[in-house]
Order: sequence, then structure tokens, then C-alpha cells
Amino acid sequence: MNKRVILITGTPCTGKTTTAKALAAKINAEYINLTDFAKTNSLTLGEDKKRNTIIIDEEKMPQKLAETITASEKEAIIIDGHYAAAVTPTALVTKVFVLRRNPKELKVFMERCGYVDSKLWENLQAEIVDVCLVEAIQSQQGKVCELDVTGLSVDEVVSMILDVLDERKTCYVGIVDWLGVLEREGLTDQYLKV
Repeated sequence: MNKRVILITGTPCTGKTTTAKALAAKINAEYINLTDFAKTNSLTLGEDKKRNTIIIDEEKMPQKLAETITASEKEAIIIDGHYAAAVTPTALVTKVFVLRRNPKELKVFMERCGYVDSKLWENLQAEIVDVCLVEAIQSQQGKVCELDVTGLSVDEVVSMILDVLDERKTCYVGIVDWLGVLEREGLTDQYLKV
């Protein structure tokens, strides 16, 4: 059976998990959250106390993901995580969707989720300078689709993804320029803090 392996990636609070779960339900796919997967399969190397996150064993993760994908009885597998493109074996990946959100809206979402101080600004900066997009392009060349999800509902985002997967629409990379948006609005200094 040829499996569709779909990665949902992006900066925290762009809607990865909500979108990935909704997409998995819609197409009856297996859902894998990489953080949970790492913990369940002993693929962690410790904790980054400064960033309050776990450190993933990036050497062992691809092999365990490949085993899980191969063993899955589902035709489609949705993998959710901001580093999904870096750890999922390229040969198995069908498409990578990088969710992007305008930094002004993203900041509000992050604050609601409890992001403060350096964690807030570090993640906003990552969105502004395209960190997840660049990582996806470098590791999954030719399979990446960038989606501006600003102001959209989960159902609208899932519909966009399905349109691309079902070849009703073409996906593009390079559609978002948050730095340019912030410069034009005179907000660069307010959003690029270290």
C-alpha cells in the first residue's frame, strides 16, 4: 500500500495540532504528535530548561518514524510538529504544509497560550524570519506548501490542504513576507526583539 505521509509544521501557535487532528479525522489518517511520540518511544535526550522544552534524539527519531509509518494500517499518516520536516525520512513524505500566521495575530495567540518574555519573542522572530519554512525546504525539497492561515478557521485551513492534496489547487512557497509587512507598517522594532 502506498501511504500518504503529510507533515504539518510551523511556529508554535500557528494551529499545527488543531489542523493536523482535524485533517486526520477528515481523511481517517493516523495522527502523530512528535512531542508525544518522542516521549512514548524514549526518543528524548533531556530537557532544555531555558526554553522549557524536551530535547529530541534527532538521530533515532527518523528510524522510529519510518518503522511506525511502515507498520501503520492507515493509508494516510499526519505528522504534527515544528521540526517534522527535519526528522521524517524524505523518501516517505508526500507533502509538507508549513502554516504561517501574521506576527500581530500570532503574538495574541501566543500570549493567550502563556508565552512570555524570551520564549514569546524567540518564537515570533522564528515566524518573521521563516525558520520552519526554510527548514522544510532544506529537508523536503519539492514537497513544501506554505499556507497563510491568518484569520482562517481550522475548517478553512483543512479545506486548503485537501485542495492541494486532491490537486484542485497548486501549492506555493514564498507567499509570505512578514518582515516586509512589518517594515511597511513601521512595526519591525516592536516585533524583532531578542
